[in-house]
Amino acid sequence: MTDRTTPTDRIENAVNRNSSPSDLRITDMRLAVVASNYDYPILKIDTNQGVYGLGEVRDAGHAENALQFKNVLLGQNPCNVDMIFRLIKHFGGHGREGGGVSGIELALMDLVGKVYGVPCYQLLGGKYRDRVRLYGDTPAPDNPTPEDYAKAVRSRADLGLTFIKFDLRPSLFETADNALIGHDAKYDYVLKVGRTIKAPGHGRGVKMTEKSIQAAVDVVEAVRREVGTDIQLCVDHFGEGYLTADEVIRMGHALERFDLAWMEDPMPTLDVLGHKKVADALLTPIAAGEDLYLREGFRDVIEMRAYDIVHPDLLTSGGMLETKRISDDAEDQGIPTALHCAGSPIGFSANIHCAAAISSFIACEHHGLDLPFWESLVTGLDADYMEGGYVKVPEKPGLGVDLNLEAIEANLRTPGTMFLPTDAWNTPKLGFWRPDDRWPE
Repeated sequence: MTDRTTPTDRIENAVNRNSSPSDLRITDMRLAVVASNYDYPILKIDTNQGVYGLGEVRDAGHAENALQFKNVLLGQNPCNVDMIFRLIKHFGGHGREGGGVSGIELALMDLVGKVYGVPCYQLLGGKYRDRVRLYGDTPAPDNPTPEDYAKAVRSRADLGLTFIKFDLRPSLFETADNALIGHDAKYDYVLKVGRTIKAPGHGRGVKMTEKSIQAAVDVVEAVRREVGTDIQLCVDHFGEGYLTADEVIRMGHALERFDLAWMEDPMPTLDVLGHKKVADALLTPIAAGEDLYLREGFRDVIEMRAYDIVHPDLLTSGGMLETKRISDDAEDQGIPTALHCAGSPIGFSANIHCAAAISSFIACEHHGLDLPFWESLVTGLDADYMEGGYVKVPEKPGLGVDLNLEAIEANLRTPGTMFLPTDAWNTPKLGFWRPDDRWPE
């Protein structure tokens, strides 16, 4: 029998729709908060045609960061991703405050990909690679000795990872007597709600002694000796805001012989000049930006070349489209991109799609390696999904993963709260433009 359908007919028939994407409307948004090392507020946007989109508020963020926008979303066509994003982005902010806007953008992109039957990377302009390189996060060991650090990093290499990050935290500097000048750990911490936190006023001005610098050198030397020169290594958390730029530079010079891929966030997030001072002084690259919000938030650091590597977290930076724009801006200034990711498999999958579409990409973080239930939260991940330290770019529509409701329910922060109704957020609270109003001419 002769096929009388035209190419246009065949394309339209491939679209996943009950009527037409033009008639698609958002009908609900609900969340489920999974308990993890930082908690995962997973969001689901429903439509009048049964198709739904999955997103995620930034790790350690709150469901309310997304729910505050629900009244704006209701009645909108989710295919108008950029219009909705521009409408709500003004109410987000740096750090976890960007998580609601960014998580919603992910869910909208997932929805559009499902409706049109294409993977999300295609909505970003296509892909530059079929596999995305991972770097594994490695928390500091409880006993911060060089030997224990080496064992911790070795455990990551044994998983097949060839790019590994490990933390050089202040606890390491405090292991020797008089390791820090102007700092007394006994008086700089207070107890609150059963845990220890930094006391208010714990500011900069602390100076390292040769003992503290040597402690860091001993750790990095032990790690490098353990894994050899074929593994890419980078370090994080070594200053945590109380070291001046000059002190960070002292530390950086001492570590340069170990060929680190980068030193991460050496200065407080908004200290652009401090980052530039460190970056200009060291041969080791500086990577930063995980708490910066939107393209505007990265503009100064890119134009000033304050970072050697931009390091956005797309669950703060504004989602996939905005992170792609940030990476393009950085590439114009000769700056490559690495992606910070500490989320669930949903946010992780969004990062993989985004990484595939970034031409000057280095590596994407995996922060769930110590969570035994992490992979089970979704369906769609292969059993060997990070074989050889790389992830294959998904080819299924949207993000390419779906919810495993049993695993999510088993790991909720508060049992019995999975995707409960959120009708209390249906009415405006922030004076937004209403969906039933005309868009301003």
